Amino acid sequence: MKKAETWFTEYQSENLSIGLRINKSLHSEVTEFQTLDIMETEQYGNLLVLDGCVMTTDKDEFVYHEMISHVPLHTHPNPKRVLVIGGGDGGAIREIIKHPSVEKAVLAEIDGRVIETSKEYFPQIASGLSDPRVDVQVTDGIQYVKDHNGEFDVILVDSTDPIGPAVGLFARDFYQLVSEALTEDGLFVAQTESPFANRELIRQVNADIKSVFPQTHMYLAFIPTYPTGMWSFTMGSKKYHPVNDVQAQRVTGTKYYTTDVHKAAFALPPFVEELIQK
Repeated sequence: MKKAETWFTEYQSENLSIGLRINKSLHSEVTEFQTLDIMETEQYGNLLVLDGCVMTTDKDEFVYHEMISHVPLHTHPNPKRVLVIGGGDGGAIREIIKHPSVEKAVLAEIDGRVIETSKEYFPQIASGLSDPRVDVQVTDGIQYVKDHNGEFDVILVDSTDPIGPAVGLFARDFYQLVSEALTEDGLFVAQTESPFANRELIRQVNADIKSVFPQTHMYLAFIPTYPTGMWSFTMGSKKYHPVNDVQAQRVTGTKYYTTDVHKAAFALPPFVEELIQK
């Protein structure tokens, strides 16, 4: 008799899903803000799921965390103070503190249970959270930026999909608050979903960021467990251009990020370029 199989399926839209074979469930709870599940998969190791959506896995997390972190931190010539909004798994923090110029990295995550369970089940991702330069704040990221005008050189919006507690992180008013929390030459990056699956969202987000920042630039990376595999990030910058001002690589041991990948990520296919042209 064939052994019974267990699969996790993320329904990424009405017409699209991804399935992963599950060896076992490791943790499941309903937090104050969302459902939180952690499973061991056959293909990608441990898997973090929030409100039914894949957040990260052991095997492919490095792509997302390196590209959301190292691209902005190699665009700014001297990033000292960095804020991550969301990102409770700690992966972005882990990459940020590899930069020798960084004196303080703040994590503002609304759901403390994401932080605690990531420490337990994803220790290699959450490894940077105990660094003395890191300040972990279990708080609403929107309120945090309101309260910290002009403090940060770089801000990363490492949010979940635009549902539940993350809805407000995809709004023009929020991008204005981010701009005010940055220094005079600061910049920020947000994850902005898939050009195949989230076309209208990308159009709106890009227009909103353009209305706030002097420079707006989209770039791409390829993450197999995210909808369609093609993922976008959008940078709003007050001064520095991500290609013209890119700095020599300051970190070693990356598995996806290099200076050449940094530059190439901004070369967009025509169908993506069309989304953001006005």
